[in-house]
Amino acid sequence: MKIVNQNIEIDGIDKEILRALMSDARTPVLEISRKIGISGAAIHQRLRKLEKSGVISGSKFIINPKVLGYKTMAFIGIYLDKAMSNPEAVKQLQKIPEVLECHYTTGNWSVFIKILCKDNEHLMHLLNKEIQSIKGVSRTETFISLNQQIDRQIEL
Repeated sequence: MKIVNQNIEIDGIDKEILRALMSDARTPVLEISRKIGISGAAIHQRLRKLEKSGVISGSKFIINPKVLGYKTMAFIGIYLDKAMSNPEAVKQLQKIPEVLECHYTTGNWSVFIKILCKDNEHLMHLLNKEIQSIKGVSRTETFISLNQQIDRQIEL
């Protein structure tokens, strides 16, 4: 891996390591080293460099929300009265555990969020009692996801 003026160039070995871990973050380093043909110590060293450079920002377990009863995913475009309301609105949205993502956007909405709910009643409660009651929110536009078709990371 080379870092040139904050542009990071990863080589073929780095890509193989990353692909293996992206498909399963629990893949043992020794298994990766055998597959690639370099030592486990070299893999660890490369992983530390990739973490230090910011290419890798962590690893996580993925929980299946449906098993926990969360079956309704929705995307909500939020219209705010003023751009000055953005930071405070985001602070309030952070307090709602069902809000998974929050993005400032161009276009019609000030903020676009992704939420996960148990059902449509839960969604309606969140909209009416929590999201639309946030100071500065003038209105919302909701899209319910019927079925997620693609879920991936950037390809290496």
